[in-house]
Amino acid sequence: MNHARRLLPLAFLFAPALLQAQPPAAGPQPTTAAEAPTRNTSFIDAQGTAHITRVVPVPKSLSPEARRSLSRQVPDQGPPQSLADRRKGTDAYTARARVEWTRLCPNQLVEDKIAGVPVRIVTPEGLPDSNRDKVLLNLHGGGFNSDSGSYTESIPLASYTKIKVVAVLYRLAPEHPFPAAVDDSIAVYKELLKTYKPGRIVIYGTSAGAILTAQVAARLKQLGLPQPAALGIFSGMGDFSRNGDSLALFSLGGLSGHLDLPDGERHDSEYAGKTNPRDPVLSPIFSDMRGLPPTLFITSGRDLLLSGTVDLHRAYYKAGVDAHLVVYDALPHAFWYNPNLPEAIEANHLMAEFFLRQLK
Repeated sequence: MNHARRLLPLAFLFAPALLQAQPPAAGPQPTTAAEAPTRNTSFIDAQGTAHITRVVPVPKSLSPEARRSLSRQVPDQGPPQSLADRRKGTDAYTARARVEWTRLCPNQLVEDKIAGVPVRIVTPEGLPDSNRDKVLLNLHGGGFNSDSGSYTESIPLASYTKIKVVAVLYRLAPEHPFPAAVDDSIAVYKELLKTYKPGRIVIYGTSAGAILTAQVAARLKQLGLPQPAALGIFSGMGDFSRNGDSLALFSLGGLSGHLDLPDGERHDSEYAGKTNPRDPVLSPIFSDMRGLPPTLFITSGRDLLLSGTVDLHRAYYKAGVDAHLVVYDALPHAFWYNPNLPEAIEANHLMAEFFLRQLK
């Protein structure tokens, strides 16, 4: 399964009803309780590949809500979903997520275009005059081929910072591979620079949007354009040429759900297209990172992009960037999308507080 398909269906992490609505699939059957491993095993082959089983309890330090979410049973076998079905499911999830987050975080949301690129503009209730010269630019998640985050990433951050958020609805792969999403994001940023000082702008994103945030920062440096006040890279990575451990250990749901065997291929050929995987914008880990703005990295212990996030953080840190890393124990990829988890509320507040410190 390629990288995009593994990142895409964030909806299914937090919407059990969607899973229940799917008809039973023909083909491989899920592992049963009788077949589940009951002891830890480990065999390392001559190439160093680990063949292991692990029995991993849920940490008691997690909230009851998080512990319940991790106990949800998800089939570990099954055919891949079509792109059309994944987009349909993600759209249904995000519509519900908008309602849930708005209940917690009242806002005004409008659809618009900036520099010809579709955007969603979220204005929080109670926006103070002192914040009208600031803006957060969100690059949403969704595996580069859907939109799972333009509501879930923008509504809480707008509310907790009391700053307007512009969420870029960039062109999606596979119809529009790299660098279309980068070009769209740069176009919106350049237009915002006509109204906002760069020191009053933050760029951030989750998952594919976190990857895109790092790509945009690399491209801004290439173009000689001013960097924003800060970056937020929330469960991302910066290297399309190599896979880290976490992609072989965790599925989208962490330790639950289907996970293909590692195939050694580069990340997401549908998004990367024919671009060299070591291109310094596609894979910013190969770029000159000196002079990038303060950056907050967030990931979690069962995140399929854990390795990618910590590797990119280390590269930023080695380049002298004011780079901060927060890792939440045991939780899966992009858990902060879920408004029902106390840890998600905490993570969103942590993001907001970091941005506010940089925008002073």
